[in-house]
Amino acid sequence: MRSKILHSFSILLITSLLFSCSSSRKLNKELSRQLTSEVFDQSFTGFALYDLDKKKFVIEHNSNKYFTPASNIKLLTFYASLKELGDSISGMRYYTTPDSLVFWGTGDPSFLNPNLQGSKVFNFLKNSSKDLYFASSAITNPPLGSGWAWDDYNDAYSAERSQFPIYGNLVSFKWKSNEPLPLSSPSYFSDFLIKDQELSNSIRRDVDANIFRYNLSKIEALETNIPFKTSSELTAKLLSDTLNKPVTLISKPWKIQNKNIQTIYSIAADSLYKEMLQESDNFIAEQLLLLISEKISDSLSTNIAIDHIQSIYFNNLQDQIKWVDGSGLSRYNLITPRTLVTILDKILKELPREGLFKLLPAGGKEGTLKNWYASDIPYIFAKSGSLRNNYSLSGYLKTKSGKLMIFSFMNNNYVASSSEIKKAMEKMFLEIRNSY
Repeated sequence: MRSKILHSFSILLITSLLFSCSSSRKLNKELSRQLTSEVFDQSFTGFALYDLDKKKFVIEHNSNKYFTPASNIKLLTFYASLKELGDSISGMRYYTTPDSLVFWGTGDPSFLNPNLQGSKVFNFLKNSSKDLYFASSAITNPPLGSGWAWDDYNDAYSAERSQFPIYGNLVSFKWKSNEPLPLSSPSYFSDFLIKDQELSNSIRRDVDANIFRYNLSKIEALETNIPFKTSSELTAKLLSDTLNKPVTLISKPWKIQNKNIQTIYSIAADSLYKEMLQESDNFIAEQLLLLISEKISDSLSTNIAIDHIQSIYFNNLQDQIKWVDGSGLSRYNLITPRTLVTILDKILKELPREGLFKLLPAGGKEGTLKNWYASDIPYIFAKSGSLRNNYSLSGYLKTKSGKLMIFSFMNNNYVASSSEIKKAMEKMFLEIRNSY
């Protein structure tokens, strides 16, 4: 009797395995067909799909080729931050004397940032009874990243990097047709507005100065955020203005000896990660690398952070990463789909799945994926990456059978509309969700 049961079980197991292999081959054939369809024919497409249970790739298409990842590079910044920064962000370093408080920045992007709540640094400075001195470090990091488009300087997604960010390094302008001038926040910049008849229904900053030219005569209303040019002098002025008390700029000594240096922690790290991942906030991503650099070296340098991360955490990857910034604004970044899958696998080992999925955009629900990959129950949790003629999506996919897959889908140099590319991608994701 026992031998008959074992025999029957063996037949069922073999049948199940054969069916699974047949089903997998059928799916692979269908996915391969779609990857070579007309919509992808004139572009460069890479795809990697990884089965976590079997610990192997299900399908690879150009997965060893290099692509411009755009904001998919934020996944590297995210992983590095998980490894280096802890649960709370260091918002400020300082020391005190009997009558003075000397402080300097760590790169924390949360100070008076309208998209982030709960920073403790403002209240600490506001409530101090001591004379305030902002100690500025020697500038070692350029405000704009290598390979960024120079003419994006007026767009909110291209805010400058700095040692002590304030207001997200953006000035907000609001205007209605019954108002004589645009209202600025912070109000400090109101004195730098100039009407310019050569402009058409816009506000533009001068390339090299905080002069904001506007002409809004043919529209009813406008709301816009524009990066301001950062400097230590401007930071001290803005701090004085918002704290409503003097803040004196001094130079930070190369070495601070015999001082009891203390730290104010500003905000929960998860708050930064969620805003960076769901809204694809470039500024937060860039500042996270500066926070890492400040922690390991006392200097704020994107290159120091990237070199450290590459040597410690990414030194055994199958394909070397060409990595130059934290946000993916640079077209100099290059990475392969299979490397992104590896990094996503590393991220999964750092956080519980449900906690991780709350930080990432969910298809059809929130952030950059709110209008794509919709389902009654979200099945895509992923980071998108967009530059002109480039769109990538890398993350996690839940199948109807309960499997969790990791994928990286990268598209460069397409001439079709991005919506056509996304529709073709969605068709493939649904095929995987329903069939695997």
